[in-house]
Amino acid sequence: MQYEELERAVIQWSSDRKIIPNATPASQLLKAFEEMGELAAGEARSNAPLIADAVGDVLVCLINYCALRGISMTECLAEAYEEIKDRKGTLMPNGVFVKE
Repeated sequence: MQYEELERAVIQWSSDRKIIPNATPASQLLKAFEEMGELAAGEARSNAPLIADAVGDVLVCLINYCALRGISMTECLAEAYEEIKDRKGTLMPNGVFVKE
């Protein structure tokens, strides 16, 4: 499946389970942060299966958040890419991004 198809499938899954419209944007945002905690735990343990699961769960929560706000995650990503696509620079080993 392409990303947009997956986004629609997640929204349908959430709608079928009444997550949409019964959840709130705030509850989905908090759930996303909970899943980020699981992602951090997976990273700390170098646990690839836990990392993959948590990344997927974060995305589901963000898709739900966007759907509840009436916005498209795909459109948000496209707008962010448009904003950054022409930026030039390099991330240094110390974590500082140096713009050209």
